[in-house]
Amino acid sequence: MSNVTATEASQERLGLLRVLGPGHVWALGVGIVLVGEYMGWNFSVGKGGMIAGLVACWVAGLLYTCVAMIDSEVTSTVAAAGGQYAQAKHIVGPLMAFNVGLFLVMAYTMLEAANAITIGFLLDTVAGMLGHTGLNQKPFIILTILALAWLNYRGVLASLSFNLVITAFAFVAIIVLFLAVQFGASAVPLDFSAVTNEPLPYGWLGVVAALHFGLWYYLGIEGTCQAAEEVRSPARSLPFGTMAGIMTLLIAATLTWYVCSGLIPWEYLGNAGTPLFDAARVTGNTGLMVLLFIGTAFATTASANGCINDASRAWFSMGRDRYLPSWFGAVHPRYRTPYRSIVFLVPIALIFALGAPLDQVITFSILSGLLGYTFMTFNMVMFRKKWPLGTIKRGYVHPWHPLPALVLLVLCAATYFAVFLGYGTQLIAMLCFYIIASLWFHFWRYRFVKRGDQFTMPWPRPQGY
Repeated sequence: MSNVTATEASQERLGLLRVLGPGHVWALGVGIVLVGEYMGWNFSVGKGGMIAGLVACWVAGLLYTCVAMIDSEVTSTVAAAGGQYAQAKHIVGPLMAFNVGLFLVMAYTMLEAANAITIGFLLDTVAGMLGHTGLNQKPFIILTILALAWLNYRGVLASLSFNLVITAFAFVAIIVLFLAVQFGASAVPLDFSAVTNEPLPYGWLGVVAALHFGLWYYLGIEGTCQAAEEVRSPARSLPFGTMAGIMTLLIAATLTWYVCSGLIPWEYLGNAGTPLFDAARVTGNTGLMVLLFIGTAFATTASANGCINDASRAWFSMGRDRYLPSWFGAVHPRYRTPYRSIVFLVPIALIFALGAPLDQVITFSILSGLLGYTFMTFNMVMFRKKWPLGTIKRGYVHPWHPLPALVLLVLCAATYFAVFLGYGTQLIAMLCFYIIASLWFHFWRYRFVKRGDQFTMPWPRPQGY
């Protein structure tokens, strides 16, 4: 009996390893998101034309800059695994925390599935170019998810060090394509005549509709928060890695729109599966085609890898706090990873990757992320109200409060409308899913939550409470 008790106590003491630095945080955030430059964003061009795609790029960039600023302040203070979930349970309450945890898991798992679909599509495209038509994509989709799950199972340092290398390569590939096209390496010159001839083929409503897929340029940068419990210095690493990440993505997104819109007709671009690779094919330069093939493969791999990391941390945190069965809150005794959460989420990603169209999977990911961003606006206001500046130590203080939160709320509302224009059924279905999940938590699971154990920050009593 005493041996059993000792074993349980030792399992309780096991925690995640603090082994990451700012570069790993950058690699986690940019690695998850950079695939948005390689695929998905171009559906915004199909919704409203080239100008609408550019407006969506910059408006979504503003939205995510607000997200990065807010996240950098709160997460550098609430340094716990689970990111926004951990923020919600400390600042708002259990029901909101449960929903935010689900938003995170669904957003990252759907993004992981979208990445696997893209890898299969890319390999099928290249095989067709080499004369091997009809490639079966499913084995490659399955192998991608299983291999990356295994890498995450074995340890976070190796997983995110791998992400750092391949993310940097994928980003450099975009820069090289831009410079090559600018300096005459393309057989086809840049042509922006569609900007003047058909600037807004579907009018201003098309611009609003384009916001839906404009989010794909940056979706997932908030995932840097999931590493809060595994970085050596959260107060320094998280703000630095997150803000450097959003600046990297703003540059990459603008260059991507410029090159693709100048080389590919907007009617084709709006439906392309791998737009940057297609742009390289248009140039007729074999070296650029190989480079962008590798860049696309690396970007999708890095994103899927980061998504497994982030989704498992959110699921693990909810299990550790008994929002889900505590079985999910286990840490591997050797690798110090949330191994049960990693394994549990694999079949969910496979179901969506093998059974749903790419645009539907992207939409589910965007909607889950959007619900999380809406929460951030209220979370930030409550955080400053309960613990004003000077009452607790912050690693970073974002400027102009509450303006970023208000801007974020307005842009989220506009994007909900944009999603409703094209995917109203999916929007309603997702809201119904989260309502049912909330009812399950409130009437059944909440009884198992130990409220006193989940508040881990040594903060003073909130002002006014």
